[in-house]
Amino acid sequence: MGLFSQLEVDFDLEIVEDFISHYAIMCETMEPLIIGLEKKDQYESNIGELFRIFHNMKSAGGFLKLEPIIKLATLCEDIAEEARILEGPATDDFIDWLLLVSDQFDKYRMNIEEDDEYFGMLEPLIIKVPIHLQKH
Repeated sequence: MGLFSQLEVDFDLEIVEDFISHYAIMCETMEPLIIGLEKKDQYESNIGELFRIFHNMKSAGGFLKLEPIIKLATLCEDIAEEARILEGPATDDFIDWLLLVSDQFDKYRMNIEEDDEYFGMLEPLIIKVPIHLQKH
């Protein structure tokens, strides 16, 4: 049984469809927000919005017991929380890392939509969180 099929068994179809719809929107929204982190005047609002997206993904993933999404969103929420106290702009390493994260969340979305049996492997470079988040 695939991921989507299992969600249908465990939860009301409307809840599952709402999750997938909102999750897809969050995935689409991430990349422009991440790119905008290189501009000091967009940094504060964009990192705040990314923090909210990661928090929402963690909460929704938690409700549906989607462990890979919960784990990645928790890591990202923690890093975004650190980055929120900075003034920006973001380092290239931080932007590249966030783009990897965005791609990973999108892969998870496809895993669910395509009713794959399992979530795909985590991109190993995501484990290497950048040390410097803000340009000096």
